[in-house]
Amino acid sequence: MKLVSVVPFISLSLRLQSKKPFFSSFSFSFSFSTKPRFSLSTRGRAMASHIVGYPRMGPKRELKFALESFWDNKSSAEELKKVAADLRSSIWKQMANAGINHIPSNTFSYYDQVLDTTAMLGAVPPRYGWNGGEIGFDVYFSMARGNASLPAMEMTKWFDTNYHFIVPELGPDVKFSYASHKAVDEFKEAKALGIDTVPVLIGPVSYLLLSKPAKGVEKSFSLLSLIDKILPVYKEVVAELKAAGATWIQFDEPTLVLDLDAHQLQAFNHAYSVLESSLAGLNVLIATYFADVPVDAYKTLTSLKGIAGYGFDLVRGTQTLDLIKSGFPSGKYLFAGVVDGRNIWANDLASSLSTLQALEGVVGKDKIVVSTSCSLLHTAVDLVNETKLDQEIKSWLAFAAQKVVEVNALSKALSGHKDEAFFSANAAAQASRKSSPRVTNEAVQKAAAALKGSDHRRATNVSARLEAQQKKLNLPNLPTTTIGSFPQTLELRRVRREYKAKKISEEDYVKAIKEEINKVVKLQEELDIDVLVHGEPERNDMVEYFGEQLSGFAFTVNGWVQSYGSRCVKPPIIYGDVSRPKPMTVFWSSTAQSFSKRPMKGMLTGPVTILNWSFVRNDQPRSETCYQIALAIKDEVEDLEKAGITVIQIDEAALREGLPLRKSEQAFYLNWAVHSFRITNTGVLDTTQIHTHMCYSNFNDIIHSIIDMDADVITIENSRSDEKLLSVFREGVKYGAGIGPGVYDIHSPRIPSTEEIADRINKMLAVLESNILWVNPDCGLKTRKYSEVKPALSNMVAAAKLLRTQLASPK
Repeated sequence: MKLVSVVPFISLSLRLQSKKPFFSSFSFSFSFSTKPRFSLSTRGRAMASHIVGYPRMGPKRELKFALESFWDNKSSAEELKKVAADLRSSIWKQMANAGINHIPSNTFSYYDQVLDTTAMLGAVPPRYGWNGGEIGFDVYFSMARGNASLPAMEMTKWFDTNYHFIVPELGPDVKFSYASHKAVDEFKEAKALGIDTVPVLIGPVSYLLLSKPAKGVEKSFSLLSLIDKILPVYKEVVAELKAAGATWIQFDEPTLVLDLDAHQLQAFNHAYSVLESSLAGLNVLIATYFADVPVDAYKTLTSLKGIAGYGFDLVRGTQTLDLIKSGFPSGKYLFAGVVDGRNIWANDLASSLSTLQALEGVVGKDKIVVSTSCSLLHTAVDLVNETKLDQEIKSWLAFAAQKVVEVNALSKALSGHKDEAFFSANAAAQASRKSSPRVTNEAVQKAAAALKGSDHRRATNVSARLEAQQKKLNLPNLPTTTIGSFPQTLELRRVRREYKAKKISEEDYVKAIKEEINKVVKLQEELDIDVLVHGEPERNDMVEYFGEQLSGFAFTVNGWVQSYGSRCVKPPIIYGDVSRPKPMTVFWSSTAQSFSKRPMKGMLTGPVTILNWSFVRNDQPRSETCYQIALAIKDEVEDLEKAGITVIQIDEAALREGLPLRKSEQAFYLNWAVHSFRITNTGVLDTTQIHTHMCYSNFNDIIHSIIDMDADVITIENSRSDEKLLSVFREGVKYGAGIGPGVYDIHSPRIPSTEEIADRINKMLAVLESNILWVNPDCGLKTRKYSEVKPALSNMVAAAKLLRTQLASPK
């Protein structure tokens, strides 16, 4: 098998041998025109290359299928561990054969790297009944996913990515202990293969700053006060890694890119001073990523004792370049993150080499290490598996495997071994992308430019609109609804797959989908849900489904990226100007409405979410691309309204995750993101009810922007985050539109009781008026089984009816 021209000098063969559908073993063989691997100790101009981290799921999502098979009791723990070991081995060998010097270990995870750190520290919440010893799968997966009797730990966005981490729950009484030897075990595992790796740990300060006070602990509790309690565990881990032969160790401290105060910055000084003696004899790298490092944080970081190198994101952190040029500590290594770990565009090698050569003049010829901007976890795995992708577009791309090669190529060029053919092919691909006529649509650009003269608000205020909508919809108090999707059964996936492969006719496909919609509608009527959904059986993914019907998008077959646990998403690639050639959802929504007299929601994904959950073109501002998508969705909203759909949900699940990490940049983003949402529905009638949905985010700091979206109803994740959303209303924020904070967590198989849901609704009624409150789950039901969905929704409706009765009875 040969890679396309993006990587002209590699040939790769991959053999997958399957004993079971989920089980894979790997054998990679590479041939390169590279010379033997160099190390930092090589005399003369050394080649030095580094990868911050690598995707875990496997090129064909092997880990996902192994995890889900294990969770369904269809395979053993040993079989799961075998798949994991094969994946780790193939990744390490791939990087070693590519010539990478600094290969990371302990970036693999069965669920999440922050949860792995929680396990390492023995910081298991008491409810999981852990009594010490090495933490096994039972406790680990219970923390991640919950179980039949216990809720999972909170999950939230990892900085401004679409990856989710499990939030540690800490307090003054947590007894930390070394309870997972994973970091050391994986280092030894690589060493046994003949590969020296750089063990990667979440740094102690970032771990605490990303944590939250456990239930029952004062919200004002200082998490950083626990630093001296966790450092002894870090010392044990470091001692074991040293004993095992580690020469480098990487601490990820990404919180250094945030707006930190003096007290928080001082915690870094304190932590690494305490660790200094333990780290003696090791080369220590502190990696930052996702944004610029502020001036004060840069000063703190570069003055830490006992640190050999610093890693910076020079793709999203371009201002950090100026800080480095104005002063970099003598004798230290700069790990220069010039290869983008968060997008899929081929690196502009000539430009990156120029940047590296300029930096070389500042930090010294042998002190620069070529690196990725962040972990490659956030990009797709391997372009070689994209056999159906348009060849021109393919030549513009680089996935994780190709980015490893780019890092090596830049490192070689910097050390005087430039591969001219590789650089020449890259330059040709860059030129092709800039000049391709398929990228530009002048009509779209003009329409988007014309938007800037208006703020696109609906003519009537929300209270008047709600009154007009209630007259038309005649909904009860505390109306019930769901968020959109219903379970996607194996049979349903088979139908979609066979239709895509042209194994069944369009007529048979439409018939099957109509039957599924009818089944979902009838179930909701039986459950007595007030506002229905069609269940989205025709949709593979809430972004990909729309992208496939819009111009300017391209799609992969295996471009999967981990979102959380075993959940992967396949982001579309926005390569050109976006427009809507024809209606996308009207047929299915109209069909569903014909099956019921109850209101049926039209279900759309909003422009900001489509943007934030895609790999976005990097040749124009993101705001410009977002306005183009907004115009396409606006056309769809107006066609749904014309077709008689009176409730239209425009999901903006990812609005907050695009929020820049630095406060100084947030207002600009929120302005164009919220404006884009308003564009989609500015022209509808007062009687058309516009819903939006958001999930997995802390909204308290952007609540005024959410109000400014001017939706009629917002449904929002709430239950898994300890109802922190409600605190903003307790603090006096007035919200006049309809609101549905989620009453139960759909990401856990656990079925909540009627009483538990009623208790949640009562907490909401303490801060929200009953005439604006909606009752709904946290999120869509796509990943759940019907055996979980039916009783959970039945209990939800029962709880709403119970509360209606109580509200109606005289006090």
